[in-house]
Amino acid sequence: MTIDDVLRISQGVALTTLTDPSRETDEPAVDVATERRRLRQHLLAQRQALPKEKWRRLSAAVCTHLRAGFPQLASTCLAFCWPHRQEADLRPLIVEWWQAARPGFCAALPVVVEAGEVLVFRRWTPETPLYADRYGIPTPAEGDFVTPTALLIPLNGFDAAGYRLGYGGGYFDRTLAGWPPPRPLALGVGFEIARLPKFPHAAHDQPLDALITESGVFRLRC
Repeated sequence: MTIDDVLRISQGVALTTLTDPSRETDEPAVDVATERRRLRQHLLAQRQALPKEKWRRLSAAVCTHLRAGFPQLASTCLAFCWPHRQEADLRPLIVEWWQAARPGFCAALPVVVEAGEVLVFRRWTPETPLYADRYGIPTPAEGDFVTPTALLIPLNGFDAAGYRLGYGGGYFDRTLAGWPPPRPLALGVGFEIARLPKFPHAAHDQPLDALITESGVFRLRC
């Protein structure tokens, strides 16, 4: 399956070329990195084209399923991501849990210390000052470094096996791969428009424990 096939399926277009005997079989192979880059661009453009009101509704639905499916998160140290390029906005739920102040709860945001290294996490509250990091993502300017026991990881693309397509930097994959046992609960959060029947995996890809979209919770390894 080529990247064009995947794009057609993700757009809901019937795919006939896979079974068309007249299709040429000597097409040059496209390397995995190129295929993933093209797919990422398509999925990001699709998500960023969502009207703001629809984006808010989808985000609220994701929060509803996350709250119902993982109530234990309200009393754990939890890392989330500031919504970038219309990723699912989890901030209302994080603030709700922060206000509830259950024992054991803390919220944290990822921090890129060095390009190509693992992420670290800084405690976040609604009063925490933020600055734009090298990627333009709001990041805590101060605060204690913490070790979360659960990660809410945004999905640019994902498949039923729990593999995700990120932005290409490999930060979350590298962080999960190098995490000393026990590994934190890794939950992918995103929208159904990012769901793919298949996409080329890279050797470093780390599978997620569950996926949460506006359609519900899909448990894989938890």
